[in-house]
Amino acid sequence: MRRHIVVSGDDALATTIVDELQAGGEDIVKLSGDELVDADLAPASAIICVGDDDAQNLEIALLARKVNSRVRVVARLANDVLREAMAADNGPGAILDVADLAAPSVVEACLSDNTHPFEAAGIQFVVWGAEAPRDATLREIYGDLAPVAVIHGKNSPRPGEVVTCPGRDLAVHAGDWTAMIGTKDELSARGIKLPRPAAKRYHRPRLRRVFDSVRTVRDDVNPMFYRALAAMIILLIGSTILLRVCYQLPGMTWIDALYFSTETIATVGYGDFSFIHQPTWLRLFSISLMFAGVITTAVLVAFVADLLLSRRFANSAGRRRARHLRNHVIVVGMGSFGIRVVSDLIAAGYDVAVIERDENNRYLSSAAELDVPVIFGDATIRQTLESARVVHARAIAVLTQDDMVNIETGIVLREMLSGNSRPHVPVVLRIYDRRLGSAVAQRFGFDNVRSTVELSAPWFIGAAMGLQVLGTFSVGQQSFMVGGMHVAAGSELDGLPMLELSTQTRVIAITRPDAPVRLHPRRDARLAAGDTAYLVGPHRELLATLRKGQPAHS
Repeated sequence: MRRHIVVSGDDALATTIVDELQAGGEDIVKLSGDELVDADLAPASAIICVGDDDAQNLEIALLARKVNSRVRVVARLANDVLREAMAADNGPGAILDVADLAAPSVVEACLSDNTHPFEAAGIQFVVWGAEAPRDATLREIYGDLAPVAVIHGKNSPRPGEVVTCPGRDLAVHAGDWTAMIGTKDELSARGIKLPRPAAKRYHRPRLRRVFDSVRTVRDDVNPMFYRALAAMIILLIGSTILLRVCYQLPGMTWIDALYFSTETIATVGYGDFSFIHQPTWLRLFSISLMFAGVITTAVLVAFVADLLLSRRFANSAGRRRARHLRNHVIVVGMGSFGIRVVSDLIAAGYDVAVIERDENNRYLSSAAELDVPVIFGDATIRQTLESARVVHARAIAVLTQDDMVNIETGIVLREMLSGNSRPHVPVVLRIYDRRLGSAVAQRFGFDNVRSTVELSAPWFIGAAMGLQVLGTFSVGQQSFMVGGMHVAAGSELDGLPMLELSTQTRVIAITRPDAPVRLHPRRDARLAAGDTAYLVGPHRELLATLRKGQPAHS
């Protein structure tokens, strides 16, 4: 009897997973939150919980595991504590987080990193991209490195066309983007240096930090403060001179005159000197000095309080710290996805500034631990972006949870960067829905649109089907997946020549328990029961191939 897969969730990720599984011939039961109690989870072969509510996903996962300890349970959990606790004893399946799955692709795009390392069959592979240096075939340029994709450039008769997993004899033109895969040794043998060393975060010298702090205080002071301070100094000097010359019986020294003037202006007079026996005009002067002192002192205290208060808010928003950043990465949006990208960038050694709208964001403490300045404001407004020093940034990642906000921010950024002669600064947009992301990239000309659905859906599907998903990455706007496939006896792939596999998948290695690893097997090689084949390709093609390696349904 054919068993079904239960999918819980009602957002774009759940819809995509359902569509992909149905396209592959799987029987799907869609489950909504209010159907949980009445759901019959026992006969399911797998249960995928991918709603955006951690509590509901956790409830379904625990109930499914209680009903059937052998069913594959795949759950989406953004909470780190819950995810680690569930993963510790989950049994068949996987506990996954969309942010963890999609963040590496965004980081690579921000850093314009043309390498994507991963491990398969115990071997370190690298997907490496570069422009073709001349007109030739891929074999003539790269030898036996396996092609993953070619994006034809302006010198090609079909500019913009993407060719996935082409043959080595494909002719390319100078300027075409080529993505090749190989081991580190194979790439080194072709003169390709890997990996690029991590950057070092910039630390200003201590004297420079002190100077910048003084300059920051100077810039924050209300211009009227200096006038009030000058008035107080003039009043103090004038009073000191007048009292030194005119106060009689017994008279005042210069120190006495300065002391009395200071305590009177500061409104803390101690009665040290009496004006009872002084001329009437001098007593009237002392009265005027008292009122003038009260006014000037109150004005100065108000300006100082304003300065301290405004600096406290400014420091909490990170605007002052961001003033001195250069060659940094700006991350707009600090949700679970944004903070993961920030963490990866900091770990790689890059300076980061964050723009966030919500002053009560739950990840503020995480940003503080990472020593990242957070600027509060609306990223669709130019002034907010300017406060993050967009014109000095090396990349901007727009990762809020609202697709429309991300698109609007991207358009504003493109206008700002073009106006400053920096149109080539990478602007990475997170678009949740893959169809919308593709349309945005084509309509507005964004080169780095990343759909979290596109990048994470293969992991959930693969885990539900018992497949080994090793990674996802992007070449241009095309998403690729790396997966391990076990060839079962009697499956469609048992005995199949590799030349009959999909032309849009690339087998990079084959392993079996009793034989050494076969790297880059030739097209005339045959797959056999017991083999584990490691493939690279667009995730739809790859998942379709992976399904063929499973035993036939009874």
